[in-house]
Amino acid sequence: MALKDTHIKNAKPYAKPYKLTDGEGLNLEVKPNGSKLWRLRYRLHGKESIYSIGKYPAVSLALARERRTEAKELIEQGINPSLHRKQEKVRLAHESRNTFKAIAEEWLERNADVWTEKTYLQRERLLLNDVYPHIGSLPIRKIVPAQILEIIQRVERRAPSMAVIAQQAIGAVFRLGVMTLRAEGDPTLLMRGVIKPKKVAHHKILKSEELPAFLKAVDGYSGFFVNQLALRLAILTLARSNEVLQSTWNEFDLENAVWTKSENKVKKREEHSVPLPKQAVELLHQLRPLTGHREHLFPNRSNPRKPASKGVLWKAFVSMGYKDKFTPHGLRGTGSTILNEMGFRSDVIEKQLDHQERNQTRASYNHADYFDERRQMMQAWADYLDQMKEVDNIVSLFTANK
Repeated sequence: MALKDTHIKNAKPYAKPYKLTDGEGLNLEVKPNGSKLWRLRYRLHGKESIYSIGKYPAVSLALARERRTEAKELIEQGINPSLHRKQEKVRLAHESRNTFKAIAEEWLERNADVWTEKTYLQRERLLLNDVYPHIGSLPIRKIVPAQILEIIQRVERRAPSMAVIAQQAIGAVFRLGVMTLRAEGDPTLLMRGVIKPKKVAHHKILKSEELPAFLKAVDGYSGFFVNQLALRLAILTLARSNEVLQSTWNEFDLENAVWTKSENKVKKREEHSVPLPKQAVELLHQLRPLTGHREHLFPNRSNPRKPASKGVLWKAFVSMGYKDKFTPHGLRGTGSTILNEMGFRSDVIEKQLDHQERNQTRASYNHADYFDERRQMMQAWADYLDQMKEVDNIVSLFTANK
């Protein structure tokens, strides 16, 4: 006679265990301590065995019957259900180590010492928010291109530039899977051209004849004086805006006129020394009484323990009338162009700008610092800027007397 839920609920424990039979080999064993365990009695290869299905009420009557059916199907195929369950546990444990998320976390860890903190956090957030919810728990071998395409297109609708990074990140995880024999290929290779290309907006640069007016605008900047000094330091050193704004006093050796940018603040994650022209040293002596008691040269006005935000220089450009005409990053391009015109070697200029060598073979051999040449070059650059100011003053004087 088949069991009913009421029979099971009302079954009381006795001094010895006893069984309630449901049929087809399934029974419920009631223990003296009150626990109730589902068992399936079966015969395989002429030998009688017992298969443990689970504990009531975690395994209900309906679920016990469902598991009985599954077990009997295995038995009919000559498969031991107990052994099959153990093999499944091993398989699932193996697959959990081979999920997309598991391999992606390995990829992040491998690159933690290579990327800047900003790049690491960007990739990590992208995976957490846009990738893991859809394929993170799947074994990497079971992920199909259509799933990846859907993720990339979803990101593209929100932020096209991030879609490119998403495709690159997913592809890199798959390639790590291939190298460690956990994946068979990189599906993102099939998706070239899927993301619509955006027009590249190159940073505008100033021609040499436009410099005098720009330098005059900088000297006439009516905003916060410390921000003007930040802008002038960026011009004199041709450093990246964020590196100038995040710089700390302990990075500067004014006696020897050197700025040593720490590796966690620069794009290549390598310490980079910048020779300071005398005009930059004078500027820093002028700045020290204003912010020398702080960690950063240019503290955030709202929270002085933090550096000024990147928007500080952008706002300065807007207030000087250069909105959509010139950007802080364009300073570096302007300096590079003019220094090339002045006859300085491109390797020396690129080293000063701390650019990554794109030719990897050349990069592996090119460890030259060119520090002495760079010192001469940056002094020439600062002197050139002073000359441009004089040109503007002469022109202004000539115009006024005309």
